[in-house]
Amino acid sequence: MAALRLVDGTGEFTIAQVADALRVRPSSLYNHVSSKGEIVEAMRSLVFREGGVSREGGLAAGDSGPWEQTVRAMLRRYRECFARHQRLIPLVTAYTVSSPEVMGMYDELAETLRAADVPDGQLLDVITMCDSVVFGAALDLAAPDEVWAVDQARSPALIAAIQQAGSGRQRSDRAFDLALDILIAGIARLADGA
Repeated sequence: MAALRLVDGTGEFTIAQVADALRVRPSSLYNHVSSKGEIVEAMRSLVFREGGVSREGGLAAGDSGPWEQTVRAMLRRYRECFARHQRLIPLVTAYTVSSPEVMGMYDELAETLRAADVPDGQLLDVITMCDSVVFGAALDLAAPDEVWAVDQARSPALIAAIQQAGSGRQRSDRAFDLALDILIAGIARLADGA
């Protein structure tokens, strides 16, 4: 999709840029889409399909077992979707989720969390928290290998942490795994009424 290529390159797009990339007039695009928001939703759907996250395939397709295992697998796939298109994150967070494919993932996540006894009144809070962890972790994959300049750190605790953290994808994956552990433990406490 032309708009996604533009976003991957610059972090933004205009209707005129998309039309130019497609070699059509901007007015021609409006025969197919009604707004920039609709294009953003189309990109969100495409990213989910590319990552195997869709109503047809289901984010949790093939995942069985305890809810914790299912949520962990779901969020890993979700992170990978946006790891390939990190510049899309600010755009998708600025528009209402409406794509049937994307809503299908949220339906599955809500049903999984409800089955884990998360109260209905807190389901959307937990889903929002999952989004926050996933988007942050996807953005972290774009971080430089050396995220913190150890020579500028003054705290012995921070210096030791930086030296032991590792770098690149390994550091990011380890941090994401820890975030998932904490997130799932928190969801379990919430479900238990703690």
